[in-house]
Amino acid sequence: MIFLKTKIIDYAKKAGVGIAVGIVNGMFGAGGGMIAVPLLRSCGLDQKNAHRNAIAVILPITVLSAIIYLFKDYVKLNDAYIFIPTGLIGAYLGSKIIAKISPKILKGIFGGFMIYAGISLLRR
Repeated sequence: MIFLKTKIIDYAKKAGVGIAVGIVNGMFGAGGGMIAVPLLRSCGLDQKNAHRNAIAVILPITVLSAIIYLFKDYVKLNDAYIFIPTGLIGAYLGSKIIAKISPKILKGIFGGFMIYAGISLLRR
């Protein structure tokens, strides 16, 4: 019984993480990935796996958000054309780089990026 209760709590926590990431990503775009990493870490994933899984989680969420925004005519696909192929190149390079750097350095880069992003948003 205790095992089942623990599994239910674990499942509920992970479902909550998914909902939170989806809401943030739907509202702010890639910001969902920024909260996904710490939340996935809190679910027991190590640094690299949290980053890798955040990307895997963000992909379908981002596609759904993009489809909704396109159909509601909130964005124009013409504005995004240059970013799609260059973003794919960047994603490929990022997936190669993450395999070669230590989790400690990855954590520092991610933390630095979060601080930079936060300061940039506050300055606007």
